[in-house]
Amino acid sequence: MKHITIKDVAKKLNVSISTVSRAFNDKYDIKEETKNLILKTAKELGYKPNPIARKLSQQRSFNIGIVVPEFNTNFFPEVMLGAQKVLLDEGYQVLVMQSNSSWEIERKNVETLVDNMVDGLIISLTSEIKNNEYYKSLIASKIPIVFFNRTVEEIAASKVLFDDYKWALFATEHLIVQGYTDIVHLTGTVNLTLTKNRLRGFEDAFRKHKMPVGKIISCGFTMEDGERIAQEMIDKNQIPRAIFAANDSCAIGAMTIFKKNGVTIPNDIAIVGFTESSLAKHTHPSLTSVEQPTNDIGQTTAKLLLDQINNKGLFVPQTIILNGRLNIRDSSVKIK
Repeated sequence: MKHITIKDVAKKLNVSISTVSRAFNDKYDIKEETKNLILKTAKELGYKPNPIARKLSQQRSFNIGIVVPEFNTNFFPEVMLGAQKVLLDEGYQVLVMQSNSSWEIERKNVETLVDNMVDGLIISLTSEIKNNEYYKSLIASKIPIVFFNRTVEEIAASKVLFDDYKWALFATEHLIVQGYTDIVHLTGTVNLTLTKNRLRGFEDAFRKHKMPVGKIISCGFTMEDGERIAQEMIDKNQIPRAIFAANDSCAIGAMTIFKKNGVTIPNDIAIVGFTESSLAKHTHPSLTSVEQPTNDIGQTTAKLLLDQINNKGLFVPQTIILNGRLNIRDSSVKIK
């Protein structure tokens, strides 16, 4: 089958190639009836624009790279769907890669995307935080980048964050107002901005209620991390009355070990998670968790990146902080 070109459309209508080109590009210096006739004829002939020619003429690949740490929860896929909606509407394709929470894989993923000339990058960092200097060099070379969720303060780039401080405070306060005093916070990776903000929220909840600050234990973001910490608590006979966990995976891992060892929830220990994973409603008991606006995070991130691309690297880094809500369920409600 012959591939129909712009020349074939011009020949069919006995007009110049430049006239057909102006119609396709919706230029002002062409009559409306002429443009409509050209578009109608092109459709009848089966003409399709050459994507490679389009990319070359506009000096863009129309590809956006997204790199995330993992797909184990619904958080990152939901964010990506939000970003993809905005990007597809603007004619971009999305290339998704996951780092398996490894800084080395993260680096290789980003290098691959850059080598393939993506127009911009959307990135959520691994917990290991070892590629900062590399990202600074990409930003210095005018490659558009927007970070979301897992970020660090020292990289001067646009970021889309959740109000981790406020909702960590609210989550902790939810436990305090029920009379819990022996509350432990299981933190994520210490260098991440979200970890620092959730920790501040946890501590300030106690200060607000004029109470001694609860215990802080470095944990992580996986179920295995939560299982490990819970088992250590059981082995040392140091089970607190309540836990505010770094995220749902950590909380669910801890719940699993406590239940296996006969520790009942919330009778013996109350538990609150973070990020509102798809499992939160389906654990037994159901898990109290902070819900983040995943779709809004994705769409806001994509719009920030497109603004940066369209301004050809001339931009002032922005940090946008989004709001959420606390979904209270059985795992944290004190039984009287």
